[in-house]
Amino acid sequence: MNNQPILYTFRRCPYAIRARMGLAYANVDFEHREVTLKNKPTNMISLSPKGTVPVLKLLDGTVLEESLDILIWAIGQKDVDGWMTYPAKRLSEMAALIAENDFEFKIHLDHYKYADRFPEASQEEYRSRCEPFLLSLEKRLTENPFLFSHQIAYADIAIVSFIRQFSKVDETWFSHAPYPRLKIWLNHLINSTLFLSIMKKYKAWQPGDAPIQS
Repeated sequence: MNNQPILYTFRRCPYAIRARMGLAYANVDFEHREVTLKNKPTNMISLSPKGTVPVLKLLDGTVLEESLDILIWAIGQKDVDGWMTYPAKRLSEMAALIAENDFEFKIHLDHYKYADRFPEASQEEYRSRCEPFLLSLEKRLTENPFLFSHQIAYADIAIVSFIRQFSKVDETWFSHAPYPRLKIWLNHLINSTLFLSIMKKYKAWQPGDAPIQS
């Protein structure tokens, strides 16, 4: 019987990064099970038939299948820096921006990253469809170093791994792109102790492996 929550995760997945950052921030101890996406463990599929990471199984048997749910649950355990200590209206604005990231920007990002799978348009066209969201973030960052405040909020954590993924599709282009504040914001977060701590490499988990604690 496990005495810690179990997280099924994949190192580079932006959704899984989001979840791991929340868990690390809240100092939640859990068993780390690294997944190979081409050979997903049956243990994970039995918990979450949709077959995507991250999946977190809590000690009471509750299964959290969405990265945002995991992030919010973790912050609810311990929010020492006030990531969600904002008025309801501001939290609603954060939720709306995260939804735009998850349900609009991510579609364009996938087309941009995997343009060869979507020959209906060029990679440059798919990139241009991503840019209105980047521009909206750049504008937000003219007022504060983070998206909603002078300090990190949960929206920053929910979005940063997707901007990181975008930046890596064509690093040369991104390095010259007209988003100076966005690049500062991104570099600050992905070079933070928190981010670096959750990007360690692990071998793929197999049933019977000794637990890896995170």
